Amino acid sequence: MALNPAQLRAFVAVVDAGGFGAAATVLGLSQSAVSHAVASLERTLNSPLIVRSTPVRTTALGDVVLPHARSALVAMDAISEAGARHEATTGGTVRLAATPTVCQGLLPSLLRHWAERLPAIRIRVFEGGSDEIEAWLASATADAAIVVDPPDGSGSLLAIDPFFALLPKDHPLAGEEAVHVADLADDPLILSPNGCERHIRTIYRLAGEEYTLARRVRDLGTLISMVQAGLGVSILPEVSRPLVPEDLVLVRVTPHHSRSLVLRGPQGRAWSPPVRALVDAVAQLSTGTISPGPDRPRGPLAQKTGSVPSRALRDSP
Repeated sequence: MALNPAQLRAFVAVVDAGGFGAAATVLGLSQSAVSHAVASLERTLNSPLIVRSTPVRTTALGDVVLPHARSALVAMDAISEAGARHEATTGGTVRLAATPTVCQGLLPSLLRHWAERLPAIRIRVFEGGSDEIEAWLASATADAAIVVDPPDGSGSLLAIDPFFALLPKDHPLAGEEAVHVADLADDPLILSPNGCERHIRTIYRLAGEEYTLARRVRDLGTLISMVQAGLGVSILPEVSRPLVPEDLVLVRVTPHHSRSLVLRGPQGRAWSPPVRALVDAVAQLSTGTISPGPDRPRGPLAQKTGSVPSRALRDSP
């Protein structure tokens, strides 16, 4: 016994519409095509399903077959939708925005993870400041972004990113396990404003200490060079660790404070299937605090990987 979706769809449409002509309009077919499909189903079952009256009505067998036909069509539609979703997520391009430190410290391991699990998705990376990233998402310049502490909590948590003092190796506090911000009062504070300054202000507020900034520079490389030159110290998130040269050290700063790194799509519009696939793939990873030191084990999202990428738009490997 060979049944097909067209037969079942025509039968259900005729019953729901009350006639062959109305069903043909709903299905976008000719009335003869609908009539032929129903007649073919009846021949397959060796019994009529519909009494050709005005309006039509089902026979005893039609009453039995109708709910099964509806269920079968729902299942077939679900299968088709699943296939379409799979096809959509196995290919396509995602424009991903992130801050330079995230691009350099966290993104290489993510790109490797996605390349292994979603090889047909092409990822183009934009580097920018936190405000730029939000603007790119809002304007659809970017399809997804790694953002800091999103207010709505949407997306997939990548890591909890604590803050550290960046000190020269010969600094008196360089060998400590942790350093209180009050102990840095005599050192000029140098910061890069890319989304971290508000967190550092919070640390000083929690400590009850006055926040005094000596220099503000945009580029992290410039900041590192200034600390190397003995012009001051800085406070950086742990995700910056791969960028710290050997003559500098990161020491956990107290009061303890951290931020959340989250992968998400745009607000106010649907996330594309490839973006959803990236988020779902990340959700399968175990998230946690980024490793607070080189002597502690690093998770899959907090490994010291990759070279420093350029600020230009680029494609994933």
